Amino acid sequence: MGNKQSSTSTSSQKWDGNAMSQDDFMERDTVLVLNNDDIVIGSESKKASHVFSTDQSRGVLHRAFSVCLFDSSTGEMLLQKRASTKITFPNVWTNTCCSHPLHGMEVNEVDGPEDVKDGSVRGVKAAAVRKLEHELGIPVGELPIDNFKFLTRLHYWAADTVTHGEKSPWGEHEIDYVLFITVPSKNSITLKPHPDEVDDVCWVTQSKLLEMFADKDLLFSPWFRLIANRWMIGGGENGKGGWWDDLDRTMNTDDFCDYENIHRFDPPKEHLGGGGDAGPWLDTKDAPSSANGTKSAQEKVQGDSSKKQGAYGKIKTHKESKLKQLMHLDEVCSAISLLYINPLKSNLEGDYIKKSFDADDLAFCDDILCKVSRSFAAVIRQLPSELLVDVLIFYLVLRALDTIEDDMTFFASNDEKVKVLLAFHKTALVDPEWTMTGCGEGDERRLLEEFPKCHSVFAALREDSRRVISDITFRMATGMAEFVDKDLGQGTLDVKQYNRYCHFVAGLVGEGLSRLFSASGLEKPSLATELYLSDQMGLFLQKTNIIRDYLEDYVDGRAFWPQSVWKKYSASGDLGYFANPATAEHETAALNCLDELVTDALELVPDCLSYLSKLRCAEVFRFCAIPQVMAIATLDKCYHNKNVFSGVVKIRKGMSCALINGTTDVSGVHTIFNRFASSILRQAELSRKKGFKDPSYERTVKACNTILELTDAEAKRSGGSIIGSTLMLSTAAVGCLTYKYPNGSNTTALTTAIASVGMFSLFKSSFMKYVGKKGVPSLMPASKLTEKKEG
Repeated sequence: MGNKQSSTSTSSQKWDGNAMSQDDFMERDTVLVLNNDDIVIGSESKKASHVFSTDQSRGVLHRAFSVCLFDSSTGEMLLQKRASTKITFPNVWTNTCCSHPLHGMEVNEVDGPEDVKDGSVRGVKAAAVRKLEHELGIPVGELPIDNFKFLTRLHYWAADTVTHGEKSPWGEHEIDYVLFITVPSKNSITLKPHPDEVDDVCWVTQSKLLEMFADKDLLFSPWFRLIANRWMIGGGENGKGGWWDDLDRTMNTDDFCDYENIHRFDPPKEHLGGGGDAGPWLDTKDAPSSANGTKSAQEKVQGDSSKKQGAYGKIKTHKESKLKQLMHLDEVCSAISLLYINPLKSNLEGDYIKKSFDADDLAFCDDILCKVSRSFAAVIRQLPSELLVDVLIFYLVLRALDTIEDDMTFFASNDEKVKVLLAFHKTALVDPEWTMTGCGEGDERRLLEEFPKCHSVFAALREDSRRVISDITFRMATGMAEFVDKDLGQGTLDVKQYNRYCHFVAGLVGEGLSRLFSASGLEKPSLATELYLSDQMGLFLQKTNIIRDYLEDYVDGRAFWPQSVWKKYSASGDLGYFANPATAEHETAALNCLDELVTDALELVPDCLSYLSKLRCAEVFRFCAIPQVMAIATLDKCYHNKNVFSGVVKIRKGMSCALINGTTDVSGVHTIFNRFASSILRQAELSRKKGFKDPSYERTVKACNTILELTDAEAKRSGGSIIGSTLMLSTAAVGCLTYKYPNGSNTTALTTAIASVGMFSLFKSSFMKYVGKKGVPSLMPASKLTEKKEG
């Protein structure tokens, strides 16, 4: 369920600046992309974030730091002149060191809001230590991380027009963390400037710096001029004096520290323009109302809350046109059959439910379920009345928990979020008045704000069901809390951690459902002990979602593709390398990575089929089977599909209806798995014949063949009737469509064709149920199981 900051890194990347060129830094360094409140929302290559163009007139806002190093014995500050080989702002004098914290470093460089609030920002300080060693050759041990003083943040932008002309393709757009550090004397540190980074260094007093500022032959970085003139020299702000005027006071008190505000500046006029013709913004009447950026947290852009996939409408959704979908006549007929002839029956109106739960509160739960998951609502409603509400509330409780975990901006700190998560089972599930306002987006926010209605229904459940829901909620929250502090901008660390995350957010759901099924009496007590199979079934669904949602999760800054997999294919060492691949090399690498992850998910199918074989209740079987067949169809859609890297891919609605219609028994489900395993196998073999070298090919073939071996018998048993009926239906449909009525219209013919196919579909379904299928484990409707139990 969880989809989607960070104080503890999950990465272990060893960064070696001496082994990379300036071009390498631009391609491989992965900066922290921010919203205007300085919240990390993703990552981007250094190159892409510094491009000024018509598409991004001020580049991409990212985090930076500026270090000012002082000799406390003389009061002098160390300046550097940026090397002429630097791509952005070469040949300019600036403060001691200025660069970026990065995603995926061996020592974590990602700070969250709580780190800023208490002034610790150890991620930014770690980045400063790393770059001071790289650029100036100062050994790590000579500048202890605890000696750095974080003072404030500034949000600025500047086109590098002085170097590259008024249409410069390069520039800076940063929230810059200002750090001061002092040493006893300049002789106490080692200086060995890197020639590709630094052309010159010098120690200056305040008066010497002012002389240099006045020298029109010298170039200075726009950010350093802002910092020096605004805070360091002279009267400073609010009559406090300048930071450089009293270094002892600056370093040993918090008089000058401002961790609450982000100070915003447009550049001097010579740095306006660039490739996107950017003009004044941060100093104008159109500037943001909050000190923290273009929009306050409450004003943040939320996208289209009616869209549950595609980052709430921020990511493109790949789907076939309506005309193309209508060309699949069998799927059109399946949709007609499911919607009008043989729909999923809702059991919400049963006597047991009416007597047991408050009607208004249950109506809210049913309504909000449709809003947060339209596709899942119908599957839950068809469950037997003695189980339906238990599963409905279980889903809503976990969806509420998931909403809390997913919100990256609501909580002041990760510690606060963790406390809410860990207490959720004791607050939301115990206090009938518990609610949370302002967390989440769209209908998920409403779910939290009106949660007392859910609690009312939860409290009326059987005690054993409440116990299961509370237990799984706490264990899931514990797992979520484990991942809250991890830097997931670049995905999980390895497959082990990938599996662990999926276990917490989906495997536990499978366990909870198995226990609810058993507690209802509709399934055997032994099902509650099938923890491994329950977990694997959940992992299969979650991994499918994670594979499909690559771009959405990456843009949201909380991704899950394991680094141990994708780093084998990413030339830049960045997960974003695969997004919208522009070259054949990029596309090949992206598809290799995708195919390996799809194969990893396919290897879970045997356990999913084994779990389904243990079910005896027809409605429970269908409830479990529907998301499973949707997942295998989605994997088929994703396999070797470059569209995964430019949006969210979706299966056709008609196909979804056909899949649902095929889940009434084991044979139908096996036939579906057989069909899509065959399809993936064909795609793999076809790609191979075309010269595509997929490192996972043998593994993919093995996984597909395993599925085929498990499902061939049932697929062949039902295959003859399916093929025959498909041919007959297609022939009838084509005949009707090509026949033109005397009035010249084909409309009636089309209606006749669709109606005929729909009637045949209904007949076939009824006939197959009547004759039965030999060798298939029998499923019984809940009513029969109840009668048998009572008898």
